[in-house]
Amino acid sequence: MWLKCGDETAASSRSRHRHLGAPMSLSRLLRSTTALSMVAALLHVPVAAAQTSQADASMTVMPDSSNFVRQFASVPSLAPSLTHAQKIALLKQRVKHVFVLFQENRSFDQYFGTFPGVNGLFANGALKPNAPGIVQRIVNTDGSVGTISPFLVPLTITAANGATVPLYPADLADVDHGHTGIDNSIDIDPATGTARNDRFALDNEGLTVNASGQIVSKTTLLPPTTRPTLAQKQSGEVPMAHVDCDTIPFMWQYADRFAVYDNFHMTVNGPSTPNAIAMIAGQGGETQWVKHPDQSASVPVTGDPGPFPGSNKDTAAVKPPYGPDESPKTPTVNQTYATLPLSFMGPQIQNIIKADENPTLDLLDVQNDIQTIARQNKTNVPWGWYQEGYDHETYDAAGQASHSSYIVHHNGPQYFGYLGDNTQELLNLHGLGDFYTDVANRALPKEGVFYVRGGYSNLDGQKPLDPNPTVQAAFAGNDDHPAYSDSQISESLLADEINAIAMSPYWADSAIIITYDETSGNYDHAAFTPRNYSPDGGAYAGGQRIPAIVISPYGLAHVALHQYAEHSTVIKFINNLFGLTPLGDLPDEAAALVAGQSQFGQSKLGPADIDSVQRMSDMSDAFDNARLTGTQPPLPASYAMIPAAQVHALPHYAGRGCATLNITPTDYRNGVLLDPPPADFNPRPVATPGTPSSGTWTP
Repeated sequence: MWLKCGDETAASSRSRHRHLGAPMSLSRLLRSTTALSMVAALLHVPVAAAQTSQADASMTVMPDSSNFVRQFASVPSLAPSLTHAQKIALLKQRVKHVFVLFQENRSFDQYFGTFPGVNGLFANGALKPNAPGIVQRIVNTDGSVGTISPFLVPLTITAANGATVPLYPADLADVDHGHTGIDNSIDIDPATGTARNDRFALDNEGLTVNASGQIVSKTTLLPPTTRPTLAQKQSGEVPMAHVDCDTIPFMWQYADRFAVYDNFHMTVNGPSTPNAIAMIAGQGGETQWVKHPDQSASVPVTGDPGPFPGSNKDTAAVKPPYGPDESPKTPTVNQTYATLPLSFMGPQIQNIIKADENPTLDLLDVQNDIQTIARQNKTNVPWGWYQEGYDHETYDAAGQASHSSYIVHHNGPQYFGYLGDNTQELLNLHGLGDFYTDVANRALPKEGVFYVRGGYSNLDGQKPLDPNPTVQAAFAGNDDHPAYSDSQISESLLADEINAIAMSPYWADSAIIITYDETSGNYDHAAFTPRNYSPDGGAYAGGQRIPAIVISPYGLAHVALHQYAEHSTVIKFINNLFGLTPLGDLPDEAAALVAGQSQFGQSKLGPADIDSVQRMSDMSDAFDNARLTGTQPPLPASYAMIPAAQVHALPHYAGRGCATLNITPTDYRNGVLLDPPPADFNPRPVATPGTPSSGTWTP
């Protein structure tokens, strides 16, 4: 944490020694400037001589952690300045493989709210007093109204009988993350259009607040007739919980070593499906709503319906699978607007769409887009979507794909008939095991974009640390979704993926993006203003913050980034790298943006990868000018790797992640935790009911 004059620094198990970075000498700076000119000439990239620094208010060099990280930490104030065009030109030359490691359901504050150097929950040794929702109401089991603030879920607590009780915070219950639930939790101020973030606890107790400020039932909108049960009250506490480097040390290590965004937002205020779609489309279906108002019950997507391709209603002879726990009988409508994979077809698009098994249904709304892509996009871009359970995995019987861990509503491309019912495009959809095989066998193309997702299980046979059989059975997932995934098993997946890339030739020209689909309805304090509203009147696009980290040999190291960002930031980055027409500028989407204003009085119903819909980062800010120009060497692959012996050893770093990383979370002062959990808190009110502090609870 930042220390000021007069701060006490008494020794404790949580105190960390800090080292200040040595300034660059004048001779070294001159050598760097000379090297910059030489490298720029070799790369045919002119450099603006009048500009002298990359540093600006959009980034912060984080407080020192370890001596090892200090060796590689970026110094933006001493890096050469580049114009945007110069930087994009260098990125095009340096980065050829983009890996999007796409996880599930965590808010930024839940994972990084106490990470030093970011816009988190604490300032000057205390919770930020004026942060939206930092103190909010909760109804107690006796019917009285109390308050609750964000709190840490520690590894252990001391029970009433003096016993040390493990909480296993890697296994947290899920909370309400439906579209209407999140809309209730964020509580948009009608006067300003900004989120007040003050109903997360109430929403998860089944409550809301009426226009008079009275707490009422969400279902009846009348005063509640019963008091909350203990489990209901504990469920109201869960969304206010956060964890730190002792629970997710790998995530904190990646954030500490590379570039972490503290202003990266989910696209849609809603669950997984619309945000999985947004990762490739920059929207959740607003374009289709404008073009087909009669489909307003289905688009834009607000829930987790199954996709049309692969469903019982899909008549294609060759179609993608469904998982066993989702019914193919009642899919949503086919999604028919532009996506990155449509743009990836490039000049070959006319030939590729010939493999569409239902072109009339699939291609009607992108006819003009097809012509533009064929004309403007100079090359096709190889791509792949690797998702656990999509096809045969290592735990399946030989020659038989069970799809047992496949979560179909997490597969964004499958929602689009021109992808899911195109026999040529289906070749881009794979299982998770295929990712490791392709990387190990050097089978990826010379450039491309590759999305990687987990599922209900994990390929390593890992089980949660909690010995409770219910938890062991329920929390073996690896995509980080609360209620079925374990946070440490999930960050083991990330470590496996990143280590595989780092040990391959792909590391040298890679950009690895770790991010999430949505918050799962967990609290985040940052205020935001949604840019559009869905047919039901709820806040739709432009939502809460989620984690995002960029890892690359050319990336910034040990830096926090503050520019507004979204899933469309990833899209903009890919557009720039591969020279693609922005989705929002494609003619069918552009026409819908205009029509949205006349039909619904909303001018931002469409892809957010253009400034007229939402100004945001294009991810070029995550890269180090010094490394791009060659005045500093690229980050070595070893810097990105988690030691192999640690990847699957639970608990990670023996439960001493903060000490291992030499990081003090901002909610500790002189070794004292400032935000302990409520006395009755239970991380899993349904799976392991009771009160952990009682002395009689079984984890």
